[in-house]
Amino acid sequence: MLTLNLLPSTNVTLSKSLPKYSFDPNLVSRNQKLRDLCSPALPFTKPSGSRNGHPFTCSANPSSQISQSRLDFSKILRHPFGFSSRNKTQILEAASGTPEEVSPDGEIEASKPKVNMKLALIFGLWYFQNIVFNIYNKKVLNIFPYPWLLASFQLFCGSVWMLILWSFKLQPCPKINKSFIIALLGPALFHTIGHISACVSFSKVAVSFTHVIKSAEPVFSVVFSSFLGDTYPLAVWLSILPIVFGCSLAAVTEVSFNIGGLSGAMISNVGFVLRNIYSKRSLQNFKEVDGLNLYGWISIISLFYLFPVAVFVEGSQWVTGYHKALATIGKPSTFYIWVLLSGIFYHLYNQSSYQALDDISPLTFSVGNTMKRVVVIVATVLVFRNPVRPLNALGSAIAIFGTFLYSQATAKKPKKEAVEKKE
Repeated sequence: MLTLNLLPSTNVTLSKSLPKYSFDPNLVSRNQKLRDLCSPALPFTKPSGSRNGHPFTCSANPSSQISQSRLDFSKILRHPFGFSSRNKTQILEAASGTPEEVSPDGEIEASKPKVNMKLALIFGLWYFQNIVFNIYNKKVLNIFPYPWLLASFQLFCGSVWMLILWSFKLQPCPKINKSFIIALLGPALFHTIGHISACVSFSKVAVSFTHVIKSAEPVFSVVFSSFLGDTYPLAVWLSILPIVFGCSLAAVTEVSFNIGGLSGAMISNVGFVLRNIYSKRSLQNFKEVDGLNLYGWISIISLFYLFPVAVFVEGSQWVTGYHKALATIGKPSTFYIWVLLSGIFYHLYNQSSYQALDDISPLTFSVGNTMKRVVVIVATVLVFRNPVRPLNALGSAIAIFGTFLYSQATAKKPKKEAVEKKE
């Protein structure tokens, strides 16, 4: 068994017996048996090393071929320098003939059916939970129009949910310290503003109209990020034009138009955009905290922000509103179930979205979020039978299509930056 230096960077030990080759009689005995593997694509030259002090040369017969059923060299030699330690798994898979997906970095990826099934499950839960939340949130607000209390209860449900998961060790509790809490104060404040503003908008206008206006969130993201020094290509700026036009057309033709509902949705966009921007800046040193734990702590801090203000804004009206709601619905248990479902599914759909960010790319998440608004708008229109004018539907479609174009345009920017960093 001889060690052949096939390539400059790799020593490969070969023990496969092949037909005889011609050797230099002055250097190697005729009776010596050589176990060797030569490929016509890799002619041998005099190696730099020797075995037992005997250098040798080898010339392969060009007509000899190795069966591709044994070893598919087209799969092995993907690395620009031939054999590599990173490609051991690829070599074994190529030899066995097992098809696998290989990433550009040379890592074996999971099969596409498994990935597609996982994505389908993530998006299915995310969409279903969001639809349930929007339906029962609106049902409660129709008979109990006090969004500040309802929004506080939803944050309370999320906080209790996370405390249960941490207490029973169903979710590992992150190690927190003073710096982590301080870093969360800003994102939690903007999350509170975004949540209560959206809830106020839901209480005054149709759910579909609120979601159409909230689809303009990319506009605020581009504007605010530009003020903070970020630059965007022309395609991104052009993509926000249909968003602005579509939202304007939908607002003008909206049957349930209300200035409070419009302003609430706009403020919600501002709050969530600032939350995202501030999170990137203040939470860079806490990347070990996963999405679920991060959202759990944001919910807890947001509850402390919101509830005292809710008591001040509308606390004096809660008792009267509660009795009116029970008189309207008839069964107190039904009212309690609606409130509970709105609180639980508010946390669940946000939890799913944060978990989705851990498993999918930002582009996939952005496209999924755009399609989620379409599904929610259609579902709520069917459930509440809101009248929709043709121009209103057209404006909504244009705005959502603009959001899709924005997600495609912004996807090119990170790729370009990543290439520049590698260079």
